Amino acid sequence: MLVMWRLGLGKLVNIWPQVGGQIMVLVHTGRRSGQTRRTPVNYVRVNGDVYCTAGFGERSDWYRNLCANPQVEVWLPEGRYAGTAEDISDSPERLAWMRRVLIASGFAARAAGINPHNISDSALSHATGGYRLVRIRLTEPLHDPGGPGDLMWVWPLTGAALLLAILVRRRESSERLRG
Repeated sequence: MLVMWRLGLGKLVNIWPQVGGQIMVLVHTGRRSGQTRRTPVNYVRVNGDVYCTAGFGERSDWYRNLCANPQVEVWLPEGRYAGTAEDISDSPERLAWMRRVLIASGFAARAAGINPHNISDSALSHATGGYRLVRIRLTEPLHDPGGPGDLMWVWPLTGAALLLAILVRRRESSERLRG
């Protein structure tokens, strides 16, 4: 998934959200290593904020990284943004936001045994009790290099190699027919 974003295919990844879900890349800093980490996650965007959930709860490395350093970068189909993450798992609106994120996750929620469209609030609360809900407030669009599409240079190179291979095959084929 991350490679597809880096190849400039982030919009294609999100072309059928009802099935594949809405997927963004969350760029965060490792809490121990200090290194940049990239994690693809399902999300929903509402009123300028982005919501996502850590389905493996507090043991998710990316979630623990956000708790240690809430300054993040978000790759969305329409662009790249800086933002600040916060855990809102204790919010009174937790279930409503959780349901929206799970609906936006496409097949991922169903793979976890949750049908977010028709599960009751109490069953949803029980099924997602260990999940952490994260809100990311986007602060500014980013335009510097290094984001999604940083590997797009592969496409012209691949196209040139493919064209060269076709031309060589045609020439070899033509020489066999003559000879």
